[in-house]
Amino acid sequence: MSKLHERTLVIVKPDGVARGLAGEILARFERKGMSVVGLKLMRVNEATAKQHYAEHKEKPFFGSLVSFITGGPVVVLALEGQGVIEVVRGLVGPTSGLKAPGGTIRGDYALSMQNNLIHASDSLESAARELELWFKSEELVSPGQGSGSAIRPWVYSAEDQKK
Repeated sequence: MSKLHERTLVIVKPDGVARGLAGEILARFERKGMSVVGLKLMRVNEATAKQHYAEHKEKPFFGSLVSFITGGPVVVLALEGQGVIEVVRGLVGPTSGLKAPGGTIRGDYALSMQNNLIHASDSLESAARELELWFKSEELVSPGQGSGSAIRPWVYSAEDQKK
């Protein structure tokens, strides 16, 4: 997959869905130029939650993470674009809503460490693992065919598109 077609996973957590912010959050990614290549509204079962948060299994907050993510519907997104992981993480902001700067999703809408509205993959490796956990391959559109494909020439320079 080319750099232009890097992918990442984003989850609008139950607090973001309950507060009616899923559309606003999705719109920020699209306005930045990211393409939506997968989208689901769903309830997370405990097994998937435990698998998703497996790296935190031995930490004291593991149970509350699982309980929180399974506590209400979530919106799961697969996004595509050049440098998508870095771009998305920048838009999302630091984990703590109290410390996140204004202009970021968490800085504008969150006040908590756990109830921070959104999860975003932090590396290419975690994005690949998380996308495989949350989406079947047939649920994702082909590279370059996502929601932003028509605007791609207006988002990326001709040089960017060669990468």
